Amino acid sequence: MSINTTLNYSPNFDKKKRKFKQIKFIIFHYTGMRNEKDAIKRLTNSKSKVSSHYFIKNNGNVIIIVPELYVSWHAGVSSWQNYKLINKHSIGIEVSNPGHDNRYKNFSKKQINSIIKLTKYLIKKYKIRIKFILGHSDIAPYRKKDPGEKFPWKYLSKNKIGLWHDLNQKKLSKFRTIKVDKCDENNFIKNLYKIGYARYSNRDRSKNIKLLVKAFQRRFRQELINGLIDKECLLISKSIAKNSQ
Repeated sequence: MSINTTLNYSPNFDKKKRKFKQIKFIIFHYTGMRNEKDAIKRLTNSKSKVSSHYFIKNNGNVIIIVPELYVSWHAGVSSWQNYKLINKHSIGIEVSNPGHDNRYKNFSKKQINSIIKLTKYLIKKYKIRIKFILGHSDIAPYRKKDPGEKFPWKYLSKNKIGLWHDLNQKKLSKFRTIKVDKCDENNFIKNLYKIGYARYSNRDRSKNIKLLVKAFQRRFRQELINGLIDKECLLISKSIAKNSQ
């Protein structure tokens, strides 16, 4: 890998080695902590019960926290398409960023360059499909926001990292905030299920739908995160559902 890495191993991983072919996903997170050193300490502290395979610092330097063939504890309760408990099948990458609760900021150019280099290396090594490169909020939309709407998914897609739609942005934005009827709302939700998002619970239905829509928007319509299904979201969902098959 043409990227400098340092070691800072965490004790938080499954001790049984997994098979090479089990690795199907790359999952991005932000640390959600004000202080980078504290974030690293948390990921390497046995009491925290969390970890990741890689950590990308603000300056772009990469730390290996758990070796790839061991299951790190980064995803928690999660699913995508027919896969449950994504930890077993994924490489987790934590990117240093204070997150929504601590003055969420743009990811640095050095971080983005490291993300591209590291991800391309992992894609080639494990033959990971573009549609299985995801954010934490994709696989856990009802409880997570990271890596959030400032994560450069559109830019990364130009490097074949993660899905993006193939619609004309100028034309598309004209449909923003245009309301859709109940039938199209249902079609939007169906498209999200086709893409891979987990089904919502009917308990607190309206709240769960809003969380699901926000997760989709943070990934694919980052300019406006309001949890409301509009015509723009519907059109994007159709395009992504088609590209994810």
